[in-house]
Amino acid sequence: MAVRSASIPLLVLQVLIFSEVFVLAHAATRVGFYSSSCARVETIIKQKMQAHFSSDPTIAPALLRMFFHDCFVTGCDASLLLDSSHGEQTEKDNGANLSVRGYEVIDDIKQAVEAACPGIVSCADILAFATRDSVVLAGGPEYSVGGGRFDSLTSSSSDADGLPSDRASVTTIQRQFASHGFSVKDMVALLGAHTLGVTHCGTFSDRLFNFRNTGEPDPSMSADLVSELSMTCPNRGGVSNSEVALDQGTRDVFDSSFYTQLTQGHGILLIDQALNESPLTAELVSMFTNQGAFFSSFVQSMIKLGDLNIKGPNEGQVRLQCSKVNSQTMPPPAVPSSPPERPTTVPIAPPRRNPEFRHHVVSRRRFHFSSFDGPFIVEEIPSPARRFHRRSHIRTRRPVPVFLRPQLEKSTNLRKRRVITRKRISSSRHSRHRRF
Repeated sequence: MAVRSASIPLLVLQVLIFSEVFVLAHAATRVGFYSSSCARVETIIKQKMQAHFSSDPTIAPALLRMFFHDCFVTGCDASLLLDSSHGEQTEKDNGANLSVRGYEVIDDIKQAVEAACPGIVSCADILAFATRDSVVLAGGPEYSVGGGRFDSLTSSSSDADGLPSDRASVTTIQRQFASHGFSVKDMVALLGAHTLGVTHCGTFSDRLFNFRNTGEPDPSMSADLVSELSMTCPNRGGVSNSEVALDQGTRDVFDSSFYTQLTQGHGILLIDQALNESPLTAELVSMFTNQGAFFSSFVQSMIKLGDLNIKGPNEGQVRLQCSKVNSQTMPPPAVPSSPPERPTTVPIAPPRRNPEFRHHVVSRRRFHFSSFDGPFIVEEIPSPARRFHRRSHIRTRRPVPVFLRPQLEKSTNLRKRRVITRKRISSSRHSRHRRF
């Protein structure tokens, strides 16, 4: 029993360690991912977003929608940004994405980031950072966004067929969100992004005049709102292109007014008003009328959305242009390298003579230089049997280090001159015996 009880804590510890390693191994993004490789990337994106938002505040809901439509399909991989090519349609050309806009803003930010950090920051990360900044500029909460996403290599129009429809039921959309790991609370919080933006009369005109072929307005819509929208979107047989704010309280401010409008029957889209009518989500709608509760849940759900099915380095790339995949023949960006260090010269100590080897003299044969296999030293080593017999010496060759060559050549030339001098002296001594 003692052994079994002692093994239980060990087993629990192993499970905890495995769980921690599993979570770390599957960590999606990391805050401060570009702190060393491109430290100013978030500052550059923020400055660009401030410029675009000041000229067009509606860019905030546009990027929010783009970010959701990109991440909810195949993950946050910028697959929505790819243009169709070679007759193959991408997600951008799917019917659900034809009204998505803001691509030129991402391209402008990408160009500025590439000028500062070429080939470092992915388009998927740029979209995530820009979306966060647009929420803050519109009055929403500030939150940290991690980096480390890679851009997808492919995009298919059929992948976008799984996007939630504004005419689907709450149960249907709840199943779609659950398939990506989102809770009901996540779903209601993310749909709170409809606090910004507009829609057109054609998306909800049936709720005003002929809801589900009854010839009557939608009973869940406020009568005052039906009367007001009937003037904006008249029933003349055609489809009006007029714009209507999704949040009838504050159109261009990111706040909790959207949920307050739902409790009053002022939801424009069918799915929005259905959140207040469904027992599954009505309580959450009431809770999110508190702005603090909404902001807290929205931040958690956006971070969760930003980590959805991101690509790794083996599955994606860092595109140089967000609208097309990098060419396979395009070389990677050059990385400056430091010049190689020059080898330092090591002083050489003078050779020591071994007095025991009297015939181990340095001769011109000691050094031999070859032009094709490098320099070598040729040494005469006395044999153990006949130590002082010159013919018993063994010749060996060993490589010479590069930094020794000049000194060896100098010493060799010096010995050559000494040998020549000895020959001249010897010939002069016997010159009188020569006959001319």
